[in-house]
Amino acid sequence: MQIITSDAESRLDWIALTDALARGHSLPRAEVADSFLYRGEDTLLTRSAWIDGLGLAVKPAAVFPGNPANGLPMINGAVNLFDDTTGQLQAIVDFHLVTKWKTAGDSLLSARRLARKDSRQALIVGAGNVAASMVEAYRALFPDIRITIWNRTASAARDLAERVDATAVEDLAAATRDADLIATTTMAKEPVLRGEWLQPGTHLDLIGAYRPDMREIDDEAIRRARLFVDSRSTTIGHIGEIQMPLDSGAITEEDIVADFYDLPSGRYARQSDAEITLAKNGGGAHLDLMTARYILEATG
Repeated sequence: MQIITSDAESRLDWIALTDALARGHSLPRAEVADSFLYRGEDTLLTRSAWIDGLGLAVKPAAVFPGNPANGLPMINGAVNLFDDTTGQLQAIVDFHLVTKWKTAGDSLLSARRLARKDSRQALIVGAGNVAASMVEAYRALFPDIRITIWNRTASAARDLAERVDATAVEDLAAATRDADLIATTTMAKEPVLRGEWLQPGTHLDLIGAYRPDMREIDDEAIRRARLFVDSRSTTIGHIGEIQMPLDSGAITEEDIVADFYDLPSGRYARQSDAEITLAKNGGGAHLDLMTARYILEATG
């Protein structure tokens, strides 16, 4: 049994991870389950997944909102990876390492399939840890891409831009119009990005919204784009970005072109350079399993 810490990160590769995620979706559909325990504001979330042929993963996350005031991370946990044949524990993988690479790798896989190959300008909306990860991921796919960063708090955008050699911007509408590739990584409950700003050929990776009351873009953006999700089962009925426009009638479930289980058929793809494509990253324990398995194989 191995214990894999964040020290292993130097041996990981973004493109290789997306290849592993694509292979994972050629296997039988994952079985997933979540459970929750509460004590006041504190939460223990346990996410589990089993993929026949790949193995089992259990990812407990202890969410303690009071920790940051004491200089501690709000979320702590680990990913327990089990052998598919024997059920034996193979590895305990650092929670933050898996979460970082799973989250950004999920959207990078969408960008590999949906972004225009000649994309030259990327916009990151948000300035937190996920935003920084998306800078790394996009540069692995487009080494020469120019990156701009927008955040509600302009100083946070400037700080991140300085760390990652990007450009901070304050006019989100103008930055959206200039972008070939956009990642939204905010905690917004109301749309921050408007569909009227989108130009033909743009690809959007939506990451931040993860609850039923959260969304980062408006109905117009959803209507104008060809819509993809990483998993129908973890987005429909669970995430406001998809469920709110479904409830309002702006879209129907049939408007979702494909999810990652359609990758083998070729349906998860751009059809023309002019269309706007949009991919919602919903996460899910099956992606934690695929990512943890990739990390084990890459570092073993």
